[in-house]
Amino acid sequence: MIKSLEIKDYALIEHIRIEFFPGLNIITGETGAGKSILIDAMGLLLGERASSEVIRKGAAKSFVEGIFDVTDNQLVKNILSENEIEFQDELIIRREISQKGNNRCFVNDTPIPLNVIKELGDVLVDLHGQHEHQSLLRTETHIDFLDSYSNNHSLLNQYRTSYSLLKTKQAEYSDLLSKEKSVKEKKEVYQFQLKEIESVNPQLGEDETLISELNILENSEKLFQLSEEVYNLLYESENSVIEQIGDIESKINQLISIDNSLSDYESEIESAYVTLKELAASIRKYRDKINLNAEEIESKRERLNSVNLLKKKFGLSIEKLLEYKQKIQDEINLADNFEDELIKIQNKIFSLKSDLHKIAIELSNNRRKNSSKVENEVKAILKNLGINSPSFEVRFSSVHSDDFLELNGKKIGYDSKGIDSIEFYISTNPGEDLKPLVKVASGGEVSRIMLALKSALAKNDKLPLLIFDEIDSGISGRIAQKVGQALLDLSASHQIIAITHLPQIAAFAQHHFAVEKVQADERTTSQIKYLSEEERVIEVAKLLSGETVTESSLQSAKQLINSK
Repeated sequence: MIKSLEIKDYALIEHIRIEFFPGLNIITGETGAGKSILIDAMGLLLGERASSEVIRKGAAKSFVEGIFDVTDNQLVKNILSENEIEFQDELIIRREISQKGNNRCFVNDTPIPLNVIKELGDVLVDLHGQHEHQSLLRTETHIDFLDSYSNNHSLLNQYRTSYSLLKTKQAEYSDLLSKEKSVKEKKEVYQFQLKEIESVNPQLGEDETLISELNILENSEKLFQLSEEVYNLLYESENSVIEQIGDIESKINQLISIDNSLSDYESEIESAYVTLKELAASIRKYRDKINLNAEEIESKRERLNSVNLLKKKFGLSIEKLLEYKQKIQDEINLADNFEDELIKIQNKIFSLKSDLHKIAIELSNNRRKNSSKVENEVKAILKNLGINSPSFEVRFSSVHSDDFLELNGKKIGYDSKGIDSIEFYISTNPGEDLKPLVKVASGGEVSRIMLALKSALAKNDKLPLLIFDEIDSGISGRIAQKVGQALLDLSASHQIIAITHLPQIAAFAQHHFAVEKVQADERTTSQIKYLSEEERVIEVAKLLSGETVTESSLQSAKQLINSK
């Protein structure tokens, strides 16, 4: 739901901030007061195109900002995740329109392209009136509404999973077919390359190991000489370090015999003596293991040279060379078993199509079973809303697609939503032919049609906010009361914002706002106010009797409000 809407320097609006509430929010006001400006501003938050012409005279830019409560809204969470935007329970959408044409969009203070705003708008709000942001006026959404009504969520998930797997396998099959000639032509080249690589048989990290080993072997004489000198200095030579440490230890003991306070040094000199003896022994072992074998050095040089030549020829590191070896081995195996591989994928495609077929039939049957229920509910609600002889049909047709499933020996097209193409048809006058809903004239009648459809689908419709503009166009007071009741009923499952001129509808408001024009400093601005209970009565009385409010109109307003 929307929590607040802030608008600045937009058309006649200098600066307003409106806090909306759950339930039925009604907006009233005189013609031209600026109610339509609010709807236009809301349209910007839904991704509609912006023009610098809407910027208030004298301002450099205008902005519209909406704060939405999207707690547990998985659809919003998915869109934000796809665009690497952190999800929060409050979603802030902001549009800025500049005189310089530098228009910007933000979601949670993150700059984003307009199409992301549009995606979010499509899952947050349904706006009905003189605007194009009306989901039921887009044919492609009709099947979604029917699925929602039919509780097909689980079936659809199964279908889409199978559909996705099938598409992946079909792409794999097409890719394999396109590679057939290439794979077979390259087989000899790959076999030759594989033989070259296998003849050297490089091991991962072998070149680095050889370089390290050769560095030691090629310096073995120097290593032997140095380790010999170190060992002699420590142990073997006359006046060696070990011998000197012995002399020092003897003198320390003589000192201790005279002054016992030096006794701590006895253990330290003993420790030094042991450490140096161990060091001398380690150096001797290292010296004795040094390999002065010239043949081994040459062997390792030749091996490193072979590995480096192979790397240079293929232009690859050993790691990449081993990956390439596996790749060409797979290509050779594929060339040798091409027909078997094709048959294996074909069998998998056949199995996936069989699974998809079963789910698609169940999905289609469930849709057809529920379509008549939708038709009857919508017609009943339309009659209640003053369309006396409505006709409403959910029409099924085949999906136009190059992809098909076999059904009773007949090829049936399918897409990501199944084997059905669905469109709503309607007639609102006796004797008129049914026409596609998307071609019905806009205005109050289409808003009532939307209200009827939304009411029928309300329990499963996932859009949290519905906005109705001019829903009262061309209807009488008696029908207006029924429209108001329908809006109130619908507000139990959705947040509703409705603009109306009729007191019968305004009386049903749970939260009432009034828009008015104000003149100050030779400028006209539109302002909006949340009405108290007393102010509501006065506003409804104005709708009943005009600007002059009488005691009679006040009493009538109270009765209208209390009778809902």
